Amino acid sequence: MITLPPSLQPGDTIALTCPAGFMPLEKAETCIRTLEEWGYKVKVGRLVGGSSETYFSGSDEERRAEWQAFMDDRSVKAILCARGGYGCSRIVDQLNFRTFRKHPKWIIGYSDVTVFHCHLYTNFGIASLHSPMAGAFADGGAASPEVLSLRQALSGEKLRYSIEPHAFNRKGTAVGELVGGNLSLLAHLMGSSSEIKTKGRILFLEDVGEYLYNIDRMLRQLKRAGKLSKLAGLVIGGFTDLKDTERPLGKSVEEIIQEIVAEYDYPVCYGFPVSHSAANVALKVGVGYKLNVGKGKVGLEE
Repeated sequence: MITLPPSLQPGDTIALTCPAGFMPLEKAETCIRTLEEWGYKVKVGRLVGGSSETYFSGSDEERRAEWQAFMDDRSVKAILCARGGYGCSRIVDQLNFRTFRKHPKWIIGYSDVTVFHCHLYTNFGIASLHSPMAGAFADGGAASPEVLSLRQALSGEKLRYSIEPHAFNRKGTAVGELVGGNLSLLAHLMGSSSEIKTKGRILFLEDVGEYLYNIDRMLRQLKRAGKLSKLAGLVIGGFTDLKDTERPLGKSVEEIIQEIVAEYDYPVCYGFPVSHSAANVALKVGVGYKLNVGKGKVGLEE
């Protein structure tokens, strides 16, 4: 049975922190201001714009300690990751989830935050939010449908999306708990205590900046591990800023995916707005969704 953290109420506090890569404070200012305009209080962690001179926002211990403090702080009702990058898997095994399990709150983010989404779902059956992070609020993004979908999710509204069909789609209807995130992280978590559970679930995938051959390799790793064989449905998001080798692989990312899942009969949706680009709507990981891949529209709804 999935545990849904409580919806946020006006006046509730959202903590903002960097559990992985560094982010300058000024890049989070629009996000902070917007969350306050939505009626929330914001508690900004010291690692947002911290003094670290390395890739990370702080040392492993500093990032672990701040994340642990926000998880245990009963006044904090949600934790929004300012950015992803790399680093969550360096601290997840040192976290104590005892208080969090008794008093769950929304963990919000994507990319490297896929580590937390998978860990919470696999080990504790607690839902979380795959969602835009602080940078998405800047340059007019605060008024975008993608960022506003985060507001809807936090307030407890059910999420419903409808998109145009894609030539590679495989029609059908699926019902199941929604899991997934960044493909590189899902492959990275294989064999760990955070490994994703996919049987009977709707899986969504996205990635950025990868070589096409590596997309093929990671998908085949998931397939060999049995993660693609018994899905209820598959949702393919954006695979952006892809690279190819000097001697080309010879297939697009859609063709790679189509070939790998050709033997299965579940519905597959391509082109869903979840990605490292602005097209990145909020999705509740672990929550039951219905996927309807039709000839006309494609729908994904709670």
